[in-house]
Amino acid sequence: MPETTCVRVPRNYGEKAVTLLKKMGLLVPELRIHRENDYLFLPLMCEPTTDELNELKLNLQEGLEVSKRSFLEHRKHQLKINGLLVDQLPSYVLASLPHAIDFVGDIAVVEISPELEAYKQVIGEALLKSHKRVRTVLAKSGAVSGVYRLRTFEVIGGEAKTETVHKEYGCVFHVDLAKAYFSPRLSFEHSRIASLVEEGETIVDMFAGVGPFSVLIAKKLRNVRVYAIDVNPDAFKLLKKNVAANRAEGRVKPVLGDARQITKERLKESADRVIMNLPEKAIEYVDAACAAIKSEGGVIHFYEFSNTPNPTETAITHLTEAVKRNNRRLEKILLARIVRGVAPFTYQIVVDAKIR
Repeated sequence: MPETTCVRVPRNYGEKAVTLLKKMGLLVPELRIHRENDYLFLPLMCEPTTDELNELKLNLQEGLEVSKRSFLEHRKHQLKINGLLVDQLPSYVLASLPHAIDFVGDIAVVEISPELEAYKQVIGEALLKSHKRVRTVLAKSGAVSGVYRLRTFEVIGGEAKTETVHKEYGCVFHVDLAKAYFSPRLSFEHSRIASLVEEGETIVDMFAGVGPFSVLIAKKLRNVRVYAIDVNPDAFKLLKKNVAANRAEGRVKPVLGDARQITKERLKESADRVIMNLPEKAIEYVDAACAAIKSEGGVIHFYEFSNTPNPTETAITHLTEAVKRNNRRLEKILLARIVRGVAPFTYQIVVDAKIR
């Protein structure tokens, strides 16, 4: 089991430490907190920066220590359906039950391994019984692929649908999982970026999808201008619907088309901030992001997938070199961290960078 960076805190500081680490976006929710004697070990997304470490020391005081150790994964969803399936499945199959469950509105999305294929309908019905708000259970039938970042699904329980309404941080999002990419696992990242935006800013959301970044920013701030771009016509329709549903008209401008073409032709040197949440290909669009940032500089939120031994450092290097090739200068790394694991030893990374 691989080791994870963690902080050790006295047990009496546990609740305060969890709250602070969640606020900072450092706590890994998929891993269990480990208790040992009078201390708790809390798993972190990445090594805390000097500023983050100073804030932790200031708030948690005595007993704070950064180290590495192995952690067990949470399996609470698996345990909820285990009891329902113990008499219906062979014992060797129970160990393979899915524990990663995404909830999008009233839809549950699971990954069914090959050894579970014959039992997927039984698993779907068990999930419906164990989660009363769920109306549909979808099994992933393939990887995210294509220009529109779509994947196929199979209904294994409940209503045959892929459309739902998802709520996140006070926003309402109309979603169709078969037609437009959406991940509830990025909810904290949506909130984190929105919390960084200041009144009066102009933001270019280059790969907006159904609008989770753009709409939340407009929901939090009254005096902003967000250009929400997406090339997928279905995502664009849902984006417009979500802008209206959250009363963000006037602050969010939905734009259908290729992000590079639109930023270079219509949004050159207009942005204080650019969001690049297309980790598969964002590196190919750094030229457009540099073109969109104002001449006096601004912030790029760059996302990338990495399976290197040092994923955050690799993403920083890729972004730094790409910015330099486009006659800009990376002035400061504001943040670089692991957003989530997407496969064994493969991570989604975010780099917040100030460029000139």
